[in-house]
This record gives sequence, C-alpha cells and structure tokens, in this order.
Amino acid sequence: MKQRLNIGITCYPSLGGSGVVATELGKLLAELGHSVHFITHSMPFRLGGYHKNIYYHEVETTDYHAFKYPPYDLSLAAKMAQVAKMQNLDILHVHYAIPHAVCAYIAKGMVGGSLKVVTTLHGTDITILAQDESMSDLIRLGINNSDAVTAVSLDLIRETRERLNITRDIDLTYNFVDKRVYYPRDCSKYRCDFAPRGEKILMHVSNFRPVKRVGDVVDVFRRVNEKIPSRLVFIGEGPEMARTMTRVKEMGLSERVLFLGKQDEVAELLSVADIMLLPSEKESFGLVALEAMACGVPTIGSMTGGIPEVVTHGETGYLTEVGDTKAMADFALQLLGDNELYERMSKACIHRARNDFCNDLIMKQYEDIYFRVLNECKERVLSVE
Repeated sequence: MKQRLNIGITCYPSLGGSGVVATELGKLLAELGHSVHFITHSMPFRLGGYHKNIYYHEVETTDYHAFKYPPYDLSLAAKMAQVAKMQNLDILHVHYAIPHAVCAYIAKGMVGGSLKVVTTLHGTDITILAQDESMSDLIRLGINNSDAVTAVSLDLIRETRERLNITRDIDLTYNFVDKRVYYPRDCSKYRCDFAPRGEKILMHVSNFRPVKRVGDVVDVFRRVNEKIPSRLVFIGEGPEMARTMTRVKEMGLSERVLFLGKQDEVAELLSVADIMLLPSEKESFGLVALEAMACGVPTIGSMTGGIPEVVTHGETGYLTEVGDTKAMADFALQLLGDNELYERMSKACIHRARNDFCNDLIMKQYEDIYFRVLNECKERVLSVE
C-alpha cells in the first residue's frame, strides 16, 4: 500500500493559473488519502467548502511599529515552519520561486533537513522578476535549494536555464485538467442569455494584466463580428478592465460584449463558447486554453511561450504571431464558417486534453517526484550510517 504523505502547499490564493493548479492539485492529493495543508494569506478561491483531508492555515502578518511594511515573507516562513512541526509535514510544495521557495528555504532551516521542498515554476517569477538583478539572486537561491523543481512547460525550463544560469534538473510537469469537471456540457440556458439571436460566442478568461493583450481580444472580435454576428464574453478582472470597457464603448460594441467579472467556477461557462481567444504576449503554459479544450472549445492565440505545447496549430486551434489580430480573426472566421472543420477540431480538443493533460497522468508525476525526494533522503541517511 502506498505511503500516505503530509503535504504543505503554498500558492498565491487569488485569481490566476498557478493558484488554480495548486488548489486542484491539493484536492486531488487529498482524494488519494494524503493530508494536504494549505498555508496562505487567504483561502484559495477554488477551495471553498469542506474537503476531506484538506486543512487551511492562515498566514497573519505582524504589525510591529519598527516595520515600515508588515513583513509577510517572514510571517509566511514562520508559519510554514510551525505547520511543518505541528503536522509533521513530509513535503512542502510551493508554487512560485518568489517569495514562496525562499520562504520554504528559511522554514526548512528552522525545522531541519527532514522537511523536503518541491518548487513549481509557473512563469512570472522567471519571465518578469528574473529580469531584475536584485531579485534574480533570490530566485536562484530558492531554486537551487529546493529538493526538486518542476516547471509547467519546456519553454519555461529553457527560459529558466538561460535567464538564471540554472544547471540543476528541472522536471517537466504540465498543468492538468480534471476530466470529471471539465467536459462538454449542455449550455443552452447560458447561450440563450449570452446570444439570444443565435450569435457565435467568443470568450476570453484572464486576470486582465497588460501581458494578456486584452485590447487584441476586442480587435479580433470586432473583425469577426463584422462578418458573422457574434458576442464576446469576458471572464475575470484586473488592471486592464476599465480600459477594455472604455475601448468596447468607443467601438460601439457595448451591446455585444458581456463582462462577467471574476467567476470561481468556470467549467460550465466554458462550454458556452465557440472559440477561446488567448492573444497573450507571453504565457508559460496557457491553462485557460487547456480548460477550454477539455470542453471541446478550440483556442485561437499567440505562438508564444508554452502555448504551442498546449494548442496544436491546425488540430486543436490556431496560433499566430503576437499582435496579428487580422490573422486571428481570419482563423476564427474560417472555423466558425465550416461546421465540419469545427466538429473535427472540437473532438480533437477533447481527445488531447483527456489523453495528454489528464489529472491522473500529472498526479502520478507529482507523486513520483514526492516519493523520489523522500527516498533520496533515506538513501543518504543509510549511506551515512
């Protein structure tokens, strides 16, 4: 019988792909009988409700007069160490090198060598923060002092090595989709609300940061809507939201664009879409493309970062150069105007999501990594004895 582990997970609990993956991973690990302890400053947004074998430990900052700002990083490291001692954690799995891997390094120093740290790189800590020389040494410290490091795409592994001169092993563990949650659904009730005249539905899901190029989404939609009556559905919120709303209004598209805001559960809504738009300037993986694929929805996006590892051009969607909204719109029109092509691509999406990015497959990879670092520790102890 496989050993049951005590696993701590730290992630950014707010809207974002890394938090989604970390939370879903924790839920699946708990289903397998492992005890999972989330250590974050707030409840992860996909974790709501009671889950057997899952526990939440809130990180509270110290409001001490000598500190100009509450030292969250130190509070997190202290909380990690406390939970590790109290719950006898085997593994501390942190998502993002900054600050989480560095905090885990500090916590491990407080607890001792028995605590093993696994760090998963999701992208921003490498693609943005690593460009800052003052941060790159910290990121390198967190990565090199982890017992195992994983990354969500080959492209991210390449960039990590190039930017930070990292030579250690990095395990490729793609993001995953739970096939019990993400699958094509009857979405007639939503389609009547979103597209009352039978229009085609284009969708974009993100945190509305500049890197998502949400303005390109609007431009693609404008071009498509000129040829085929369509609706655009936005899900999420973020710093580009107000600017996007203004752009939509200025283009006279307000009546054809819906802003649904932040939605904790998107699986059912994804099946409403005919096409997912992902024109990002950079994506280390592109989780929303995978979730859409699992629901039979092709993605039209940018040929950048890890997106080509998820979306197979011409089979499960179409990819163009960043910013080429005309080509994106042309591909969308081609897809929406050919029912046979669309049906073939939709089936290919479902097949690829279930076979190449299935939760069972990726879960086994993570479990294997956990047991590998624990067994390596045992082997080192035996060799010393």
